[in-house]
Amino acid sequence: MTITFRPLILSAMALGLAVSAVAQEAPPAPSPDGTPAPAPTESETIPPIDPAPAPTPAPAPAPAQGDAAPAAEAPTAPAMTPDQYIGNPEYMLNLDLSTGGRVVIQLYPNVAPQHVERVKQLARAGFYDGVKFHRVIDGFMAQTGDPTATGQGGSQLPDLKAEFNPMPHLRGTVSMARAESEDSANSQFFIMLQPRFALDRHYTVFGRVVSGMQYVDTIHKGEPPAVMSRMVQASVAADNRPMPPALMLTDPAPASAPAAEITPDQLNAPIGR
Repeated sequence: MTITFRPLILSAMALGLAVSAVAQEAPPAPSPDGTPAPAPTESETIPPIDPAPAPTPAPAPAPAQGDAAPAAEAPTAPAMTPDQYIGNPEYMLNLDLSTGGRVVIQLYPNVAPQHVERVKQLARAGFYDGVKFHRVIDGFMAQTGDPTATGQGGSQLPDLKAEFNPMPHLRGTVSMARAESEDSANSQFFIMLQPRFALDRHYTVFGRVVSGMQYVDTIHKGEPPAVMSRMVQASVAADNRPMPPALMLTDPAPASAPAAEITPDQLNAPIGR
């Protein structure tokens, strides 16, 4: 009798597959305290994926040898407060005029620092000494600061950028003269004899007369005057330059008109009764 084992082998294989399937569907074994074991979290079932490293930015190219690095902007200096300049001799300008005395001007570095520094620099260099008032309009202003006394001259320093400001053009205001360009002020300035608000924010105000205005009022008038009054000496008060002698603070007398020539006919004219 022949015995075949093939059916037995197939049966055993089928039984093994069934047991395996049942084992996979069975719930997890209880934990030691009798509670069901927690289900696996997503991080346990799916291994984490390391993120791709962020690309490293390329370093900026170094400047070529000889190339200058861009200059950093200089910080803007804060405006001065009144207690720093009002009455401070470093910001007081003395003008000793040929009309007889000293004019004292309070400078305004809080609104026109570059113009104030220019005028102080020129005064300390003696630039203004002897310079005349070449344009003086009665009821308006007296202009000076041109060593040629023509209105066309100035210093060898570069022109200044305008520093227009809210200070009004009142009697005694000192403001910088300029040409048509707003940035053409150099050394010439004018002193207001009367208010003129139309000039506000068109000319740079840098100071105001605080004493001696009577000596400004007596400057000879004209465009140009027949006899030009002058600044005998200009100085910064902090430098303590004494006033020139009184003999120097005088204007020459205007030349008198020549007497009319008397002709023989006038001598022989009959005398009226």
